[in-house]
Amino acid sequence: MDEADRAVDQLFQALADATRRDMLRRCVRGELSVSRLAAAYPMSFAAVQKHVTVLERAGLVTKERRGREQLVRTDPGAVARARQALDALESAWRARVDRMSGLLSEDDDGPDACGGPAHARERKGPDG
Repeated sequence: MDEADRAVDQLFQALADATRRDMLRRCVRGELSVSRLAAAYPMSFAAVQKHVTVLERAGLVTKERRGREQLVRTDPGAVARARQALDALESAWRARVDRMSGLLSEDDDGPDACGGPAHARERKGPDG
């Protein structure tokens, strides 16, 4: 697995948790201190710090120390990276579906297993 794949894994692992997605939404509105974030959740301050660390490792947020506070803000580029990863997956899947569709349409136009046209068998009645 290369570095880019690891970064995408971290990104989606961070986004897989509902609490972290909520933290991200809150920080999109403006930077918040970790203590202010912690006040919004029924969990320990340490647990909130761990969630913020996961978001930070994934590149979704940045932390900046100002005096005694650690301020958290979102990185808009991280959401763009997530979209790019999803777009690449969608493109690969669409290409596969197009190839399968092409193969299936070739099969419909070609001879069947008995050597005759595939559609001729469909027109025959049950008695042959």
